This record gives sequence, structure tokens and C-alpha cells, in this order.
Amino acid sequence: MADLDSLVGVLKAAGEGTRLRLLTLLAEGDHTVKDLTEILRQSQPRVSRHLKLLADAGLVERNAEGAWAYYGLAQRGPASELARWLIKRVDRNDPELQRDRERQVAVRETQQRQAAEYFAKVAGSWDLLRSLHVPESAVEAAITAELSGRDVDLMVDLGTGTGRMLEVLSQTYRRGLGIDSSREMLAVARAKLAGAGIAHAQVRLGDITDLDMVTAQADVVVLHQVLHYFDDPGRTLAQARRLLKPGGEMLVVDFAPHELEFLRTEHAHRRLGLSQAQMEGWAEAVGLTVASYKEFPSANGEAGLTVCLWRLADAGSGKAAKE
Repeated sequence: MADLDSLVGVLKAAGEGTRLRLLTLLAEGDHTVKDLTEILRQSQPRVSRHLKLLADAGLVERNAEGAWAYYGLAQRGPASELARWLIKRVDRNDPELQRDRERQVAVRETQQRQAAEYFAKVAGSWDLLRSLHVPESAVEAAITAELSGRDVDLMVDLGTGTGRMLEVLSQTYRRGLGIDSSREMLAVARAKLAGAGIAHAQVRLGDITDLDMVTAQADVVVLHQVLHYFDDPGRTLAQARRLLKPGGEMLVVDFAPHELEFLRTEHAHRRLGLSQAQMEGWAEAVGLTVASYKEFPSANGEAGLTVCLWRLADAGSGKAAKE
């Protein structure tokens, strides 16, 4: 802490029963005020006041999504460290906390049911796309291998969708942040992360072509099956580059060039795949280099899609040597 007054202020904010309950709940993942009023069985104004005090003290973060806002534990800073220290010392068998946890489970189950209903509506098109290319498990294994041995404090997943990359790579990073422009997809992602017990990843509503709202510097940025939705993938890559700290890396997964025109007319694909030459040009323009490249051909041959995995490294870093 910077000074004694700051420390006393944080301790005062945390040192109240309801606020300590809130910190314990938010350690398990993000919640809206509505969620927390249902769990705590307290009024919305009362819960909002407690959250404001916690946010002002730097113990929790507020992230607006239209008319709603999600609250979660602060991810960095001395107040965040103190919050986690306190939570570890809370008796998990306390009857009041047990009741909170039971109601939290009920809220999560409702959210997961709603997410499943939405996902069922779009699953048909997703199943069709999956049938056109290599099983995702092979690509996911390769992505995980790319991060093996790397110290990843923060990973940012742009166009996170249902949060699959945050889920698959959860053992490789200390903090994860997913950004997507679809509230429906984020609802699915939150439900999946909560169901998997992944509390060190959060998702946020945002436009990945305009990332001014993201100030964190990432060790790794992931763009998984995202760039083909944009007319100018190079511009999107340049936006993503701004999030990388010096020496950071970017993992890009997308399709190789193909001629399946129906993906453009029926599934909103703007680019029918990305070539190695294009990726090298876009990377060079923003100070990155293609450090490694892998292809995963479809079992359907020319009738299917080839998935590509690029690892882009900081061109000024010693890690940029090509494999």
C-alpha cells in the first residue's frame, strides 16, 4: 500500500460481514447485482452500495455491459492481494457462507440452462463447420503445446465466443481475459467457465477492432477462428498487437485459403481463408514475425478446410526465431 490511510481504507471496506461475503462469492467468478441480490437475499440498493465501497477501495472491479454491469475481484494491485489473503482465511463451513454458496449454485444452474438453450439454437451451423475441418482436439493440443513452458501472467482471448480457449488453456495462465461483442456468447462463456471452476478467467463485452477500453498488457493474445470475419484482418491484427507487452506472443488460428463460398453468404465469413504470405505481411507491418506455422488438413480433402496455427512473436525479441 502507498500509505497507512490507504491500507486503513481498504481494511474498512473489507471489514464488514456482507462485504466479506461478497468478496468470497466474487472469488468464484463474476456476478451482476441481480445475481448477488438473489444470493444474499438483500435489496438491490444495499448490495449496490456495498459493491461501490468495495470498488472504491480497489477490492473489486466493475465492468459495464450495456444496462448491466458485472463485478469481479480486482485482478491486480495490493488491494487485490489483500482480498485474496482474506478469502483464504474465511471458514468455508460457516453456515451463512454455505447458504450463499447453495444459492450461488442455483443461480449458476439457471444461467447454464439459459446458455444451453441459446447454444442449441446455433448448434446446427457450428456442427456443420466442425464437420468441414480437422477435429478441434488436434488443434487445441497444438495450441497448448505452443504455450508449454512459457510464463503467462495474462492471456487475452479476442473474439472469445463461448470461452473455449480460456477453458482449454486455463492451466497455462494466471489471469485470463476474453473479449467478445456478443452478449449471448458471453453468457455461454460465463456459464462454461463457472461450471468448470475456472475463476481466474473473466470475459468482457467489447469490440475487438476498437480496444481502447483494454489497458492490460498481455503475455499472450489469442485470435481463434476470428480474422476471417473481418474485411481487413490486418487492421484487427494491429489492434491486437497493441495489447502485447514487449516480448509477448500472439497465437492465430484460422482457415487456409479455400473456395467454400457458402461460408461467406450463409455464415458471415468475410475472408475465405488466410494465406501464409498475407499473415507474414500483416505481422511484419506491426512489428511481429511468424515464429512458427502448422497446418491441419481436413480428412475430407479438397472438400474440407485446412486449419492453420501461426505463432507470432515480437520481432524485436530474442524469441522470434522461426521454427
